[in-house]
Amino acid sequence: MKFISWNVNGFRAVLGKGFPEIFEAQEADFFCIQETKMQEGQADWHPEGYLEFYSYAEKKGYSGTAIFARESTVGAPLSVAYGIKGEHNDEGRVITLEYPDFYLICCYVPNAQDGLKRIDYRLEFEAAMRAYMIELDAIKPVIYCGDLNVAHNEIDLKNPKSNRGNAGFSDEERSAMTQLLASGFTDSFRYLYPEQEQIYSWWSYRFKAREKNAGWRIDYFIISNRLAEKMEDAKILTDIYGSDHCPVELDIVL
Repeated sequence: MKFISWNVNGFRAVLGKGFPEIFEAQEADFFCIQETKMQEGQADWHPEGYLEFYSYAEKKGYSGTAIFARESTVGAPLSVAYGIKGEHNDEGRVITLEYPDFYLICCYVPNAQDGLKRIDYRLEFEAAMRAYMIELDAIKPVIYCGDLNVAHNEIDLKNPKSNRGNAGFSDEERSAMTQLLASGFTDSFRYLYPEQEQIYSWWSYRFKAREKNAGWRIDYFIISNRLAEKMEDAKILTDIYGSDHCPVELDIVL
């Protein structure tokens, strides 16, 4: 089964940058996107053979997530939930699909912002998500994907020393990721490629960062530990453009 996750940084914008062709070429069973930046009805694109699930922020042009699920291979979910147990839902950040053998969570984690202005809410969100995932994992395995807005370890960004303490590489955010993984979950890419350096999923639009590969790995597939041995591969698709992020992929037998 093939899962793709991509922060598209504006769905309407990326639709004009080759997204339909990229989507078709990937032939994913699940294609999750974050930061759609739109309201219902603002994007008239409906991929044939896929079920569509959107979550919108109350604030226009902000946040938002979506999942496209291939009907012929995965069918309709048993249930669909938005937010974290109905909370943290005003920014359209979380969609959960339940299937017979797993839960799929698509998430756009809040950015702590410059000066860590939003770190308190960020950590509140992280704690709620961790508790939610533990609760779901007690029922069936969890696949959690999206822009998680944190580079966990120094290997996960180009310039760790100069970014220490900044949003996305603060001690608090890194600790929250450590806590999540210690709660029964696995970082799929690092499990398979524990020493792989200089591969990132986000680059600033400034200073030709992508051209220089001065990036961060902040997009993930986090899975229940018991799924780790079922993985076939975890990839970061750095050759795909259209956003300041690139897609990440999980191939797994379920």
